[in-house]
Amino acid sequence: MRVLDERTWRGLAAAHRARVGTWTGPHRERRRRGEAHPVLDFLFTYYSLRPARLEQWEPGLGVALRGGQERPGWVRDGDAVHLDPSALPGRLRGTTEFVRALLDATASRPARLGCFGLHEWAMVYRTDAPRHGAVPLRLGPAGTDAVVESLPVHCTHHDAFRFFADAARPRNALTPTREDQVANEQPGCLHATMDLYKWAYKLSPATPSDLLADCFALAVDVRELDMRASPYDLADLGYPPVRIETPAGRAEYARAQAGFADRAAPLRRRLIAVCDAVTAACPALPAR
Repeated sequence: MRVLDERTWRGLAAAHRARVGTWTGPHRERRRRGEAHPVLDFLFTYYSLRPARLEQWEPGLGVALRGGQERPGWVRDGDAVHLDPSALPGRLRGTTEFVRALLDATASRPARLGCFGLHEWAMVYRTDAPRHGAVPLRLGPAGTDAVVESLPVHCTHHDAFRFFADAARPRNALTPTREDQVANEQPGCLHATMDLYKWAYKLSPATPSDLLADCFALAVDVRELDMRASPYDLADLGYPPVRIETPAGRAEYARAQAGFADRAAPLRRRLIAVCDAVTAACPALPAR
């Protein structure tokens, strides 16, 4: 058990709140004004963790806090408190097993860098109801459809594929489902990289908040590329396009994609270590 004195852990908690407040604060302000953001809202709507929960600092398993207060799921040991593994929810065991298998399988595969973000284009292909209807398409509807028809569509991520327009679904090289997610996930996929944030909070409270924040920060950067390479014109919001309809734009996208895969790799390993710590600390979580 690693023990942190009160000054140290309170400083870590304050630094965590300040770090994630860079994003949660503006999000709250936009919500107060009733203002949508086509890029950043995704991180608080598609992903279900509430801003207040993201801001809450957690030390994770195996860390005790001197001078801390007991709370549900924590126990006191002398002058320190820590998370009690036996109090973790029973559903965490199944989550841990799935996440561990998914992350391990993803890490074992080479990154595929040839999708060029066409999933966002496929979501508006031959449809009159794009997901971000208030944002114009850079190339217009006909130009957008032409790009989808001119390039191979190879999306491996179920949660992106399920939003494809009906006309675009037959164009994808795969039909990824939830059931074959472990078999299909690969580290070049932007959505698989963003989902590291989801797996980090799904493993909560076992996940230390510095890892959660690292995954969130990466998801923010990946989401920006995701939408800059999309068919939407977001230049007025400060997102210059990555023109994947051109060879230069596709090369730019692939370079950025490879960089994100490199950044994601150590975070994936850290999440696997959290899974292993949960399994070791609570080999038989009670169901509840």
